[in-house]
Amino acid sequence: MASRRAAEQIIAAGRVTVNGEPVTQLGSKVDPQHDVVEVDGSRVGVKRKHYIALHKPRGYLCTRKDDQDRPTVHDLLPREWGNLYTVGRLDFDSEGLIFLTNDGEFSLRLTHPRYGVRKKYIALIEGRVEEKMLGDFTRGIVFGGEKLKAERARLLSASNANSEVELELAEGKNREVRRLFESKGLFVLRLARVQIGKIKLGELKSGKWRTLTESEIKSLIPPL
Repeated sequence: MASRRAAEQIIAAGRVTVNGEPVTQLGSKVDPQHDVVEVDGSRVGVKRKHYIALHKPRGYLCTRKDDQDRPTVHDLLPREWGNLYTVGRLDFDSEGLIFLTNDGEFSLRLTHPRYGVRKKYIALIEGRVEEKMLGDFTRGIVFGGEKLKAERARLLSASNANSEVELELAEGKNREVRRLFESKGLFVLRLARVQIGKIKLGELKSGKWRTLTESEIKSLIPPL
């Protein structure tokens, strides 16, 4: 109902009660399962946290609204979940697994480089990919003034027409997979994210979503 700073001002002003008693001490603790917290006489509820796995189709944006009225991932979710936001992004032409949540800590733990949560991608490339290129990717290359690196890279198939490559990334910089291949003069025809941490895309169909289980959430954000 308020930012942290504004909440402190509300508390200091004596507008908050716990079980009917005014509380003005900052840092006072409550048990949200048993204590009744009110502001100006109105009860404050606990915000329910949501953790959604979505199979983002190609041609959708990872945003709430687009100036050009292009479809967004929010068009695929129930309207009442308009407060969710994507954990990281997949670009307009990419597809695959993406999470949505209203839990900021969950999002941080999955996107900040220091936690190193790996994401796995399958890329269909125009032309032949050589094994040496993949070695360059795992050692790291500098392209466009930025270092790009894959933790793992595996050639699934290769021909003069096209190749299929599986890559694992830990940082997920903007368009990193596409730029890795661009550095070798190759074009990505199709890019799909198939796994985040231990969670796989599996049989989830394009455009469909499901709720993450408690065990899946814990596997993604283990205790520090």
